[in-house]
Amino acid sequence: MRILVLGAGVVGTTSAWYLARAGHQVTVVDRQPVAGNETSFANGGQISVSHAEPWANPHVLPRVLKWLGREDAPLLWRWRADPAQLAWGLRFLVECLPGRTQQNIAAIVSLALYSRRCLQALRAELDLQYDHLERGILHVYTDRRDFAQAAEASRLMRQLGLDRDTVDVARCLQLEPALADAGHLLVGGDYTRSDESGDAHRFTRALAGHAQAAGVAFHMDTTIERIATRAGKVAGVVVHNGKAPELLTADAYVVALGSYSPLLLRPIGLPVPVYPAKGYSATLALAEDSHAPTVSVTDDERKLVFSRLGNRLRVAGTAEFNGYNLELNPVRCQALIDRTRQLFPRLQTVGEPAFWCGLRPATPSNVPLIGRTRFGNLWLNTGHGTLGWTMACGSGAALAEMMSGTLPDPDFPFLR
Repeated sequence: MRILVLGAGVVGTTSAWYLARAGHQVTVVDRQPVAGNETSFANGGQISVSHAEPWANPHVLPRVLKWLGREDAPLLWRWRADPAQLAWGLRFLVECLPGRTQQNIAAIVSLALYSRRCLQALRAELDLQYDHLERGILHVYTDRRDFAQAAEASRLMRQLGLDRDTVDVARCLQLEPALADAGHLLVGGDYTRSDESGDAHRFTRALAGHAQAAGVAFHMDTTIERIATRAGKVAGVVVHNGKAPELLTADAYVVALGSYSPLLLRPIGLPVPVYPAKGYSATLALAEDSHAPTVSVTDDERKLVFSRLGNRLRVAGTAEFNGYNLELNPVRCQALIDRTRQLFPRLQTVGEPAFWCGLRPATPSNVPLIGRTRFGNLWLNTGHGTLGWTMACGSGAALAEMMSGTLPDPDFPFLR
């Protein structure tokens, strides 16, 4: 088939790669000059199957109430006159029910484990270099109640085949000595040895290069205006790159536009429950004797992650629900640095932090939308939330299998 993939982030690029490898003729369209230049650009860097517990869980509501009124809150909800935000919020509350949370964790773990295997195979096949480390992820807690509640999620994930082990403070400090000066803050942790970290932007650009060499056409600096439909199918996609609009046609179409997917799909009568959750990051250049972590660390209290990317430390996280606003909030930026100094007081850096924010495409359940829509030749690969980097390879591989007529391996609620 001739397939048009809309979006060249990590999800769109992996989709294009696996579709081309399955024998399809693939074209990718994106408004950026290079692949991976939006939400994939400076994310937290974790391949974190262990982060499968969704934001929507029975324990989140008391936390949200505690965070109300705090500009630096890990989850900041800014009310807007936006029906999509209200509808998303109501569905989020439903997903907080215990039964729904367990189902969502199972689906996320299944796809994420599959995706990590796909990434490892792809890395070996193509010798991809993206500052990756295979030292696991250490999730640390500073509140005893939160630590006890996390043990429930850990037990469920172990039953699902993930090696997420509960560890005491001494083991946390043994795993990551850079936390030694913050040991008095910790009450325990979870350690997942099989998790990884790496630079999603470097990976996406490297894979896009391999895909292009394999015959995938990339139309960059090209704005997607609208989808044209006819008789229950997509007839083409109207795009422009500074010239007159043009209609691109194919046999099948894939929407992998992250948070912007609903804006393209709503006009054709296809609402999807995806809303932008703005995440922040700071990238710190490290001095030679930096006392920086080499195990990727997740801080449960502040919802932050710390990932070593070569001679850089990426600090990222939080969620701000504020529509498509991409302004950097200095209070939230400073909160990243303050927490970094609390946990790693001997960290030595060079120069000023590079701050960034991006819009993560969140579904209320944190379960992405992958598969066919009611338009027979239109497919989705979107809604991955905080786990786009973690799930990208598996999502692309699974989508390629479905579009080629076979059923993917993961036990996941694919759209059919």
